[in-house]
Amino acid sequence: MSAPALPEERLDWIPLALIPAIALAALPFISSLPTWVALTVAGLAMGMMIFMMAAGLTLVFGLMDVMNFAHGVFISVGAYAATSVLLAMKGSLQEPSLAANLLAIAPAVLAAMALAGLLGWFFERVVIRPVYGDHLKQILVTMGGLIVVEQLIHVVWGPDIIPLPRPATITGSFIVADAAIERYRLLAVLIGLAVFAAMWLVLNRTRLGLLIRAGVENPEMVESLGYRIRRLFIGVFVAGSALAGLGGVMWALYQESVNAQIGMQVMVVLFIVLIIGGLGSVGGCFIGALLVGLVANYTGYLAPKLALGSNILLMVLILLWRPRGLYAVGKA
Repeated sequence: MSAPALPEERLDWIPLALIPAIALAALPFISSLPTWVALTVAGLAMGMMIFMMAAGLTLVFGLMDVMNFAHGVFISVGAYAATSVLLAMKGSLQEPSLAANLLAIAPAVLAAMALAGLLGWFFERVVIRPVYGDHLKQILVTMGGLIVVEQLIHVVWGPDIIPLPRPATITGSFIVADAAIERYRLLAVLIGLAVFAAMWLVLNRTRLGLLIRAGVENPEMVESLGYRIRRLFIGVFVAGSALAGLGGVMWALYQESVNAQIGMQVMVVLFIVLIIGGLGSVGGCFIGALLVGLVANYTGYLAPKLALGSNILLMVLILLWRPRGLYAVGKA
C-alpha cells in the first residue's frame, strides 16, 4: 500500500486581500476615479521600488540573522554607479529610441548591481563576520561602516546633488480611461514583479533555494550534509546588496537626482516594511512594500503631512493583529 501524500501547505490569502481592500477603501475619499487610478498605479510603483530595496535586507536578516543598518549605502552606491554610466551616455538617453535608451540603461544597471554586490562582499568579510550572533555589535559596526562609506561617496562623487534625467522613452505619461499614467511608474511595476517572480522561483523551485530555506531553519543540519553554509551566507549577502543597488537605480530615476543620503532617506520605510511583512519573509516583504506604497500615496494626496505617520500607524495595526508580521519566517 502506498504511503499517504503529505498535505500541502495552504497559502494564507488574507494578507494578499489587504492590497485591494486598502485600494477600495481609499476610493470614496478621492475626488475622481481617474485620480484614484493614477494614485493606485503610483502607489504600486513606489511599493515595487521599496520592495527591490528591502528584499536584500530581509534576505540577509532571514538567513544570516544580521541587522545591517548600513544597507542604505548599497542603495546609494548603486545609484551613483548607475548615474556615472548614464551621464556618460547622456546622448543615448535623449534619443527617442527605446533601443538606444536600453543600451544606456542596461550597463548602468549592471554597474550598479556589480559595485553594490562587491561592496556587500567586502562588508560581509570585513565588517559583519566578526560580529555574527551579536545584534548590538552589528548595529554599532554597520552604523560606523555607513558613516565611512558616505564620506567616501563625498570624496569620489562630491557632496552636491547630481541631476539625473530619465531616458526619453520612459518620460511623460499616457492616458488610460482619463487617468494619466506615468511611463516610468508602469515600468517600475513591471520590473518589481519580475524581481519578485525571480526570487520566488529561486527560493521555491531550485536546489539553491532549498538550501537557503533549510539554512534559515537549521544551519547545523545543512553543514552536516556537507554544504558550506558560510559560502551560502556570503552569496546571499552579495545578492542582497546587488538587489539594493538595483533598487538604488530605480529610486534615483524616480527622484531624478542623486545625493549621498539617498539610501538612508528610505531606511526607516524599509524597516517598517520588514516588520510589517515578517522578519525574513520575502513574500511578506513584497506585500508589506505594496501596502506601504499605497498607504503613503493615498495619505500623501489626502493629508501630505501624515504620509510617514500613516505607515507607522499601518505597522502598529498589523502588529496588533499579527505580532510577528503578515508572514512568519519560512512562509512564502
